[in-house]
Amino acid sequence: MATTVLSKGQMLFGYSSRLHRATRRFSESEDKGWFRSVFAHKLDARKDAHSNLLSKKETSSLYKIQFHNVKPECMEAYNSLEAEVQTRLHLDQDYPCEVVGSWNTWYGEQDQAVHLWRYRGGYPALTECLKKLNNDKAYFEFRKERAKMLISRRNQLLLEFSFWNEPVPRPGPNIYEMRTYFLKPGTMIEWGNHWARAIMHRQENNEAIGGFFSQIGDLYVVHHLWAYESLQSREDTRKSAWLKDGWDANVYYTVPLIRSMESRIMIPTKSSPLQ
Repeated sequence: MATTVLSKGQMLFGYSSRLHRATRRFSESEDKGWFRSVFAHKLDARKDAHSNLLSKKETSSLYKIQFHNVKPECMEAYNSLEAEVQTRLHLDQDYPCEVVGSWNTWYGEQDQAVHLWRYRGGYPALTECLKKLNNDKAYFEFRKERAKMLISRRNQLLLEFSFWNEPVPRPGPNIYEMRTYFLKPGTMIEWGNHWARAIMHRQENNEAIGGFFSQIGDLYVVHHLWAYESLQSREDTRKSAWLKDGWDANVYYTVPLIRSMESRIMIPTKSSPLQ
């Protein structure tokens, strides 16, 4: 009897192993075939950079994101000063830049201001703007005054994913979530590959604002910006995504690409175009 049971166990194990190998071969073949059909000859990193494959060509916009850690007692004065300067730059047609949004962090790193700028025309527009600001005495005084209010600051230059919405002004009130992903080097194409399909599952409630990836500063960093009416709306919207066919696959395939991630819940400042 013991011999018979062992034989059946071996047969079952052998069948299971063959089924697993066959399933894996089918899955790999299917994935590779679909992967080639989407990108064809463009994926060889030795021939083209991921920035050329993933970014929008029609706008040629460059983005800058700023993270300012403000002294807690100075936050109100800081917001007023930033609003004054942003308004002045928007009214001056000589500056080829515009603020997309300004926020204070509500949940996440406290006493922090986040600003997203757009330079239409790419690096030449950024260079032109910096040259003009360096010769602007009023801006020089603004920076001196602002420095008294800051603990630290950092920035990144970004490009926007071609398949994401372009950020446009919107009325409020809204809260905003910035989800930041620090990817493993060499995985940006694969990330874009999956999110190009997944973004369709996150448009139903008009929550998708913009998606960006870093070019200068911390590299292999992705920022996804979302808008919600409230924290409860955020929870309901995120839960509803799991009911859509394909969302689970996007999560399954993109999680292994991530080294770490963080979320900020942000409140727009009074002067922000994104309210």
